[in-house]
Amino acid sequence: MGGGVGDGSDRRLGRPPPGELWGPNTRVDLANGSLVGLHSDVQRDGTSRGAMGLTPNGSLELLKTAIAEAGYPDKVVIGMDVAASEFCREGRYDLDFKSPPDPKRLITGEQLGQLYQSFIKDYPVVSIEDPFDQDDWEGWQRFLGQVGIQVVGDDLTVTNPRRIQRAAELRACNCLLLKVNQIGSVSESIQACKLAQSHGWGVMVSHRSGETEDTFIADLVVGLCTGQVGAP
Repeated sequence: MGGGVGDGSDRRLGRPPPGELWGPNTRVDLANGSLVGLHSDVQRDGTSRGAMGLTPNGSLELLKTAIAEAGYPDKVVIGMDVAASEFCREGRYDLDFKSPPDPKRLITGEQLGQLYQSFIKDYPVVSIEDPFDQDDWEGWQRFLGQVGIQVVGDDLTVTNPRRIQRAAELRACNCLLLKVNQIGSVSESIQACKLAQSHGWGVMVSHRSGETEDTFIADLVVGLCTGQVGAP
């Protein structure tokens, strides 16, 4: 499900728990469940919005319902790509940033972290990507110390060894989103991956919006033994 510019967070992704794989029927059943849930939601509200138009809570609730109705409550967990840099305003965060600006609506990084923790408590969220602005190092550090889930750096690290090293030293995240065309070459991507893995991080290989539809990154996942692959 997309979001980001469409709502207060970027994407929600149903995924198998660590160490497990999905069969094709699981993917089909989950997709059908999501479509049924979305159709019901649209009918109830009388709107024709897509999944990008749902609030963070709404989309998480939809995924939770779809997972349950598909019969996979123990086989599917949720990952989020928040893209918080998109709605950071001078060190604070605006979860309704598409509305006219209102300083009273801004929340602190600490308050945003508390919101994420409520998501983790109420939904099977096991991975959050870019929960804070790329320069909000304090927010990243505080949050990682408070939760026991995967915290992924994309805008934070930009597949750059210097940013990766700093994030590792500050204990800002524990997983790298690896994008080949973000760093520029396959060899540099391999170096970035090895650096992240040397710090005990997970690595998720991804492509970028508008990129080629070539399937090379699937081979890169296998070659680098990252175990995770995702859309941008």
